[in-house]
Amino acid sequence: MDYSKPHLALEPIEDEIAAVDAALNALHEAGILPHTTYDHDKMLAHRRAVEELFEIPWTAITPRMQRLLYAINAIVQPRNMIAAGVFCGNTFISNAGAAVGPGACYIAANLIGVEIKPEEAARAERNVRRIDATGVARVVAADAVDVVAQFTEPISLLYLDADGDRARGKGIYLDILEAGYSRMPAGSVVLAHNSVNCAERLKHYLEFVRDPAHCRASVNVILDAEGLEVSAK
Repeated sequence: MDYSKPHLALEPIEDEIAAVDAALNALHEAGILPHTTYDHDKMLAHRRAVEELFEIPWTAITPRMQRLLYAINAIVQPRNMIAAGVFCGNTFISNAGAAVGPGACYIAANLIGVEIKPEEAARAERNVRRIDATGVARVVAADAVDVVAQFTEPISLLYLDADGDRARGKGIYLDILEAGYSRMPAGSVVLAHNSVNCAERLKHYLEFVRDPAHCRASVNVILDAEGLEVSAK
């Protein structure tokens, strides 16, 4: 993937759909997802809106990953979703787009994107406002550990793509998850991007979610070079 060309098709759409369907089937078989059905037309409407309205300087989110994130949210339909580390908002809206904008298929209460860099959080918020007129989806400039820890409602879906300091890097995923773990009900889902290319930094996180004492199921979905660990409490 050329990170500077976020909308470039990398394969025929039929192959993209087949790859994502295989991933959804694996997640369903693992008991993470209740079913595998989502609206393909709404997903494409979401994709077109992002291409037309978002300012994306670069992204590692491939078309396959965009579809997978949208599909998981469309299937799980989280009432409250928090996405940590959203940069310009592309990863955030890949999740939130199942509830707001032209790809919306359900009604959510809170869709919160968190970006620690104020200038990037501001750009992400501008992008999101072009798609979501409701304000349900919003981006805040803050530390994701603090936002998750202070969120008082049940967290239905947590998306992790943040970077910590030099010592922790992607290892901060575990800190973020632990901050909200007690408020994640049975059936809630955690999505961790970079499960393949940052596997070493995510060692302790992956050990945590793959332990049946913490999550009833966890699957490493390898659709591209980054990967996505999908876990269910």
